[in-house]
Amino acid sequence: MEPQTVIASIGRRMGLAERMWPVEGYGGAELAPQTSRGRLDRVAAAPPDANQPHGARPIDSRQEDASYARNVRGRTGLTQAAFAARIGVPVETVRNWEQGKRSPRGPARALLKVIEQAPEAAFAVLGKTR
Repeated sequence: MEPQTVIASIGRRMGLAERMWPVEGYGGAELAPQTSRGRLDRVAAAPPDANQPHGARPIDSRQEDASYARNVRGRTGLTQAAFAARIGVPVETVRNWEQGKRSPRGPARALLKVIEQAPEAAFAVLGKTR
């Protein structure tokens, strides 16, 4: 199956628009779907890199994520261990984020955004017991 067919198929399953546009740097004439939410990243339309494990983010993205995680924690004034304890993750997770070994995904990324915008509120809610 052609890469653009796979991408279009995924887009249809997600209920996205069917318009197509050329993707630069991918064989010149390849097409990828354009959605009402915006264009898919070139990374999604590009052929998989043999050196990247499945689902791994490019190194530049991981370094940006590392910087973001460091900055969010830095603004709180907490150590890695204290920050990890407050958000309920192992300290190794915070270290891996900040060293660019892993990127915060899904709920962890959302939590970092909440902490960035309203740290007092986030920590107040996280500090409550069930």
